[in-house]
Amino acid sequence: QSAYGDVAADYSQLAGTLTYQVNDLLSVALIFDQPYGADVTYPGSGAATLLGGTSAQLDSSAITALARYRLDDNFSVHGGVRYETIDASITLSGLAFGTSNGYNVVLQESSELGFVVGTAYEREEIALRVALTYFNSIQHDFDSVENGVFPGTTSVETPEAWNLDFQTGVAENTLLFGQIRHAKYGQTTVSPPAFVAGGGDSLTDFDNNTSYSIGVARRFSDAFAASVSVGYENTRNPLVSPLAPTNGNRSLSVGGQYTVGDVVIAGGVRYVDLGDAISAPGGNGIAAFTENDAVGVGLSVGYRF
Repeated sequence: QSAYGDVAADYSQLAGTLTYQVNDLLSVALIFDQPYGADVTYPGSGAATLLGGTSAQLDSSAITALARYRLDDNFSVHGGVRYETIDASITLSGLAFGTSNGYNVVLQESSELGFVVGTAYEREEIALRVALTYFNSIQHDFDSVENGVFPGTTSVETPEAWNLDFQTGVAENTLLFGQIRHAKYGQTTVSPPAFVAGGGDSLTDFDNNTSYSIGVARRFSDAFAASVSVGYENTRNPLVSPLAPTNGNRSLSVGGQYTVGDVVIAGGVRYVDLGDAISAPGGNGIAAFTENDAVGVGLSVGYRF
């Protein structure tokens, strides 16, 4: 095994939501987000190092049209359609890949529809809300080009996922909140036709993933509120894909929200302790990733009208 330097670059994500209360029973929302992303590059030469030059770049965006209908004072249902766009490029480089050293595939932009459906239970008098939401798997049939020469079609499924969100009042002006999320990343494989014809299987090797978070929010005045939360993502087989060299994580988040009239400004910082992992192309441990961390900073501005 050999140690590598930083292989992940800084990145940013954008999101936005527009909601409208149609009447006492029905509300609608239009949501934009960037659900998936990757920017990984191993330093060094593919001719002289085990993984040098291996890289993955993935960009995505999604627009979700969502509606929520109240069945009574406690129960509601929600659902809608999701329009997802993805493009990516993957390069296998380094002596560890043998005859696949230097292989590249470009997955050209693909857009497909999926759906979201869920239900919620609420008790306003104690600020209780429990919501379960299901996101279906979406299959993309990418026009792909391998090694700049071989055109074809590469089918990839984005993972189906479940979110369980909850909050409840625990004292005056104080909320306990949390989330459990399970995503079936194990169903996401990338197997371009020429790569498979040459004896390959999938360029990626991901496991299903479950993450947990719990926190407390406190309103200190009509204008200011703050929160703190901790998160945990389950560990898996420490032998991982070189394109995702982490194995679970633990996190701490601190945030604040300030309201000025109809404007709500919120922000926060999240520190993530990334789990140790061993990059293992073909199941062979090559590079150890230990004592890694990440810091995220977020800012949002909302306007009520």
